[in-house]
Amino acid sequence: MFFCNNFNNKCPQNKIIVKTIPGLSIQGPTGATGPTGATGPIGRTGTTGPIGPTGATGPTGADGTTGATGPTGATGPIGATGPMGPIGPTGISGNTGSTGATGPTGPAGITGATGEIGPTGATGPTGADGITGATGATGATGATGPTGPTGATGPTGTLGVNNSFLFVKSGNVGGDGTQANPLPSISDAINLVDEDGIIVVEEGDYQISSTLNLNKNGISLIGKPNSVINLQSDVVGMLVGGDNNEIYGLTFTSDIPYPSEFIQIGGNNNIIRNNVIFGPTQAGSSDTWITNRGVVTQGSTQNNWIDGNIFYSLRQAGYLNPNSAGFITHNVVYNTRGWVVDQALMQFSGNSWGSPANTVDIALLAGTTTSAPYDSVADLQRNNSMATISDQR
Repeated sequence: MFFCNNFNNKCPQNKIIVKTIPGLSIQGPTGATGPTGATGPIGRTGTTGPIGPTGATGPTGADGTTGATGPTGATGPIGATGPMGPIGPTGISGNTGSTGATGPTGPAGITGATGEIGPTGATGPTGADGITGATGATGATGATGPTGPTGATGPTGTLGVNNSFLFVKSGNVGGDGTQANPLPSISDAINLVDEDGIIVVEEGDYQISSTLNLNKNGISLIGKPNSVINLQSDVVGMLVGGDNNEIYGLTFTSDIPYPSEFIQIGGNNNIIRNNVIFGPTQAGSSDTWITNRGVVTQGSTQNNWIDGNIFYSLRQAGYLNPNSAGFITHNVVYNTRGWVVDQALMQFSGNSWGSPANTVDIALLAGTTTSAPYDSVADLQRNNSMATISDQR
């Protein structure tokens, strides 16, 4: 029998190994376990075995929710400012230039001597004032004599004819043109009136068979109510050949339809205002009527104004010839074929249309400009009571 111990790590700790000896069969009882011996030193670590193959990567798990952002940490203290580098040396200043020499000052001129002041002469004595004489007494005022009787008033003289202001009365015999004794005809008044004068046409029927030629300047021909110029033959009723004239408040008509106009304008700056112009009744369609017209403008006449008139029962209210220019405003027109614009430059505004209606209110013939004052047909309609416009351009 022998024991093994723990010191060579070949026996289990505290174990008794029994080895059989031939010829000996008796085994004694196991003795008590002795105290544990001190732990021996740790043996050497064995070599690391080879690393096994890497297993397949498992699927990536879902991203977790982002955690709340933590509070910003306190700002650290500002570091100390580093020392300032040395200042470089100042450059050398240049030399100051030398100051030039001051030129010599010229000599001062000699001051002349002051002349002597002469002596003041003696003042002579003042003479004595003379004595004022006494004022004489005022004489008494004489008595006022009696006033003589007033002489008789002489007869009032008659007023002479004033050729700047004439009156006309149809049928008057031997008139001189004064208001008390008017001239008998409009043509007489036109012949006598001074330029820039006035002719007043009294109520009456003025039948004419030859043209009234208003060939002076600045005449105002003013009709009182019911003053009617009645055309009796195929002539132009009135030819306004002068400038700056006004035809106001008259009525123009005719006994039968004539193919002539009632007023023709041949001058510039004339005004046809507040007149009534109409023809006799004609049967059938207006396109078959005799060609009588209210007003005709001659070509190239300028700045004429047709305003506030009434036109009806006519072939046309007016025929406006090429290059004539002016204004057609505030007229009332009905039962006609309207205004005919033949290459004229007339500004239409405020005109209106009665009943029976016109065939057209305004006709723009071929050759008439498409620019101002007709560049917007819609505006032309709106500015003239929604006129019916025949645009033939």
